[in-house]
Amino acid sequence: MKKLILILVLLVVVLGATTFYFYKNSKLYKVDQNVADQAEAKALMEKVGKLIVLPEGEVPTIATVTDPEALKDQAFFSDAKQGDKVLIFNNAKKAILYNPTLNKIVTIAPINIGEQKSSDPATPVKEAEKKN
Repeated sequence: MKKLILILVLLVVVLGATTFYFYKNSKLYKVDQNVADQAEAKALMEKVGKLIVLPEGEVPTIATVTDPEALKDQAFFSDAKQGDKVLIFNNAKKAILYNPTLNKIVTIAPINIGEQKSSDPATPVKEAEKKN
C-alpha cells in the first residue's frame, strides 16, 4: 500500500514538472515568434522600401499569399503567385503586393477599411443638372 502511494506521489510530481516545463516554453515561443514577426516585417519593409517610397511611421500588417487560385476573382490578386507578400498600411490606406522571388512590386491599391459613404452616388449628378 505504501509503495502505491509513493508511486502516485512521484507520478503527480513528474506530471506537474512536465506541465510547468511546457507551459514555460510555450510563453517563450510566443515571445520569440513575435520578435521573429517583427524582424520579418522590418526586413521586408527594407526590401520593398528600395523599390517604392513607403508610408513613414507605420508598420504594415503582412500576409502571405498561400492560395492564389482562391483570390483570382479579386483584381488586386489577379497576378499573385504563391509566396507573394501583401503589405497593408492601414493609416496610409494602401496595400502593396510584393513578389520576393523576383524582388518586384506586383501591384499597389488603395484600401477602404470600415468606411462607407452615406451619400447617394448619383447626388453630384443631380446637383450638377440643377445648376444647368
